[in-house]
Amino acid sequence: MLSSPKVLKQEIMLRVLYSLIPVGVVAVYFFGWCIASVIAVSMIFAFLTEWVMASLRKGKISYACFVTAGIYALSLPPTTPLWIVTVGIIIAILFAKEMFGGFGKNVFNPAIVGRGFVFVCFPIELTGRFVPVFTGFPGGFGHWSMAGLEQTPQFIAEAGLKVVDAITAATPMWTNRDYGFTSSIVSLFLGNIGTIFEYEGKKMVLAAGSAGEVSALVILLSGAYLLWTKTANWRLTLSTLLGAIISSLVFRYAFGIRTVPPPLFTLFSGALFYAAVFMVTDPVSAPKVTLSQWIYGFFIGTMIVVFRSKSIFAGGAAFSILLGNILAPSLDLWISRMKSPEKGTAPDSKGVVSP
Repeated sequence: MLSSPKVLKQEIMLRVLYSLIPVGVVAVYFFGWCIASVIAVSMIFAFLTEWVMASLRKGKISYACFVTAGIYALSLPPTTPLWIVTVGIIIAILFAKEMFGGFGKNVFNPAIVGRGFVFVCFPIELTGRFVPVFTGFPGGFGHWSMAGLEQTPQFIAEAGLKVVDAITAATPMWTNRDYGFTSSIVSLFLGNIGTIFEYEGKKMVLAAGSAGEVSALVILLSGAYLLWTKTANWRLTLSTLLGAIISSLVFRYAFGIRTVPPPLFTLFSGALFYAAVFMVTDPVSAPKVTLSQWIYGFFIGTMIVVFRSKSIFAGGAAFSILLGNILAPSLDLWISRMKSPEKGTAPDSKGVVSP
């Protein structure tokens, strides 16, 4: 029989939720009120899944389930069907968190597991309906969504394209890698993504990616709040960005791999900023030892560049972080043993080695 579990209050998780608010508001401006429904559905089913499992194991519901739901929801494309949103968040909470015993015991970042699961299982729905952003006033605040065909952006109408052409448009990373079109850095930084370009005589539409990754400026401000309040570990964020920048420089200019874009494009396009601020910094799945954190972040940043260049999917943040999650416990163990050769030593939750 299910009992009513108590709620584990976590101030640090509340601060992460506060930092997601501006990202969510801007996502609504760019894509419409459908984003609010995606976030709401994600949080409702995250809570229900954790409530059921916490009742069975006689544990507590953590605020972390809402953080997972928010990060997961904003990592999805704005046209993601709500049933896919539901499937992904249930998988995230149930198999990436509760199966390990609940909050603080998971090996993998739950939001990333949910995002990776739906990305692999439903690739057409997740990658085949990208849309350009709304601009001007009131932007998306005056519309439900671009997927509802409620408004055709002016630049699409002037180009003589149909709305369906916009829905099947490609994101900046896809267009750069597959069509050789490089988006404006200013547009990527602000989030004003949507223009017409030509490829082999055919007009194509540049579209935005996932809802929360569009504006690097807003993510940067939210990240500054997390770092200022010491909610996020600055080493994890910085090392991830350094890994991506340095590897893009080496691969593009030293090795001559032209499918790797320039460093600034690498930095501001796709989910790199979003991942470095909200995902890599997960305190549970990240390493605890300082040197491990530098290696961990650098590894993830490098793998993002590799996946973007060589994989079938142009984005690689989710898979890179999952690989990092696998590596994290071993990194802590190896580095702890290097510092303290005694057999059986390991870092505690604060990264301190004790027998």
